[in-house]
Amino acid sequence: MEFTAIDYGIFALLLVLSSAIGLFYALSGDRQRTVQEFLLANRDMGCLPVALSLLASFQSAVAILGVPAEIFRFGTEYWFLGCSYFLGLLIPAHIFIPVFYRLRITSTYEYLELRFNKTVRVFGTVTFIFQMVIYMGVVLYAPALALNAVTGFDLWSAVLTMGLVCTLYTTLGGLKAVIWTDVFQTLVMLAGQVAVIVVGAWRVGGMARVWHVAEQEGKISGIDLDPNPLERHTFWSLAVGGIFMMLSLYGVNQAQVQRYLSARSEREAKLSCYAVFPCQQIVLCLSCLTGLVMFVYDREHPLAPSQRYASSDQLVLFFVMDVLRDLPGLPGLFVACLFSGALSTISSAFNSLATVTMEDLVRPHFPGLSESRATLISKLLALAYGLLCLGMAYVSSLLGPVLQAAISIFGMVGGPLLGLFCLGMFFPCANPTGAVVGLLAGLVMAFWIGIGSFLHSTAGAKGVSPANSTALPTVGNLSTVLATTLLPPTSAPPRPTGLQRFYSLSYMWYSAHNSTTVILVGVLVSLLTGPTPPAALDPRTISPVLPWLLCCLPPKIRQWFCCGGGDPVQGPSHVDTMEKNNRVPNGLLPPGPDEQGKEEGQGYIRNAGAPTYTVQETSF
Repeated sequence: MEFTAIDYGIFALLLVLSSAIGLFYALSGDRQRTVQEFLLANRDMGCLPVALSLLASFQSAVAILGVPAEIFRFGTEYWFLGCSYFLGLLIPAHIFIPVFYRLRITSTYEYLELRFNKTVRVFGTVTFIFQMVIYMGVVLYAPALALNAVTGFDLWSAVLTMGLVCTLYTTLGGLKAVIWTDVFQTLVMLAGQVAVIVVGAWRVGGMARVWHVAEQEGKISGIDLDPNPLERHTFWSLAVGGIFMMLSLYGVNQAQVQRYLSARSEREAKLSCYAVFPCQQIVLCLSCLTGLVMFVYDREHPLAPSQRYASSDQLVLFFVMDVLRDLPGLPGLFVACLFSGALSTISSAFNSLATVTMEDLVRPHFPGLSESRATLISKLLALAYGLLCLGMAYVSSLLGPVLQAAISIFGMVGGPLLGLFCLGMFFPCANPTGAVVGLLAGLVMAFWIGIGSFLHSTAGAKGVSPANSTALPTVGNLSTVLATTLLPPTSAPPRPTGLQRFYSLSYMWYSAHNSTTVILVGVLVSLLTGPTPPAALDPRTISPVLPWLLCCLPPKIRQWFCCGGGDPVQGPSHVDTMEKNNRVPNGLLPPGPDEQGKEEGQGYIRNAGAPTYTVQETSF
């Protein structure tokens, strides 16, 4: 199906309005003249735009293309991922946000220096940069591939158009422009998905019939309580493994934490986290309903053989273009929906990468940078990452189906980072050596499983299909060999043995497995090399819920848990780390009169006549 002028007009309108928002914030207010305004939206955002931005950052074209195809192929079992959203968002709100917000940091990796040392901070920063550079390539490539498949529009022209527009408004408008474009793009995504569901269900006799037919054909899945971690999707892998994936994203990922830190107060940051929960459930329901409508529609209006065996990334688009073929403008709306998802995620990546590079790699080596020079460098970094993203899109074209490729990257790299932060917040005994060795062990384990699974899947595609992958009848690029998630098996695979079982671990357990590896190795190495002395531990860097978790244990057990350190229930003594930051938290200026109200009840009180803080007990 060819795009009409109306479809192209809707698509162009999305790009124009996104660029206009960036230009508006570049030319209004303080015109992004300070680092705080450019990178943290001047810490003045409300909970609703922050919540929608949090949603848009991960609800990308990856999910819009991948989830309906998953439901179409395998049924509604993936829907149980929604069970992980509750704890996956509640834990960040009450464990990670209080620690990050009260430290008044800009980059999450500044926490690692306060808790451990500068070396751990650099290791964490470099790992995050690696993770996001690869991921944003996947997100940029996906909608361009879809547009190429359905309209014939040149693939790399689409990549360049989207990448340059996103780079433009991110570089000019800063985080405030990113957040408000996320709000606009979220509405476009919802409109596109609802349009497809409504029209598709109408064409097959209504949503009641869709559900009835899907149930008759066995697409409405029950609860699979099989505890086998080698099974690709079970209730446990989705509901429990999904929690760790959510924590690696909404708990410690710079792109999301930066939005919490842009909120007006800690309360607003927590409310934004609460507000994401129903939004995530709605979006997951829309994606799953799209997959069910696809299945029923395909039974009455079968796809052409060439389309049926297309890659999973393109399957949804062929369905959408067929359903909306007689309704000019709606195909353009759905493609705009895809591009909105990609733009929101990529812009978040650009801004967060510029932030960690500036705060963790540039500022420490050039402490005398003026505010105007630092702001200019931040904008140039956003521009540079935008150009780098274009190159990574080509690399992404060599990956497997979009959904598993993206989630696997977050699990392989996000899991060790999650483990590193948990090691610091929940284990007072952990020392810098243990943190570095634990992180490296987690990354080695992650890539061992990832590369082993890749080779295992490739071997299966050439011959016998492995347990967690499939042999495909199509040829072309590497993605047809790596389709381990979204395509059904052609025959019953043999049971894996030896290392094959290890490589067959469900990708939903990657984050849990890798973060646990970091914690276990980190604690063990810390015990062997000497735990952190209680006097050197800043209690602000320990999670405020740790005393709750340990209060029911006997004192000797609590002391053993802290590896001989002070009792966390009573609070350890410490040498205030503000001494190395000019007696100001993180080197930031004390809050002015307009911000003092924000600090009340948040763990700090300001001393009269002195620009310092003291730690006070806070009730939770």
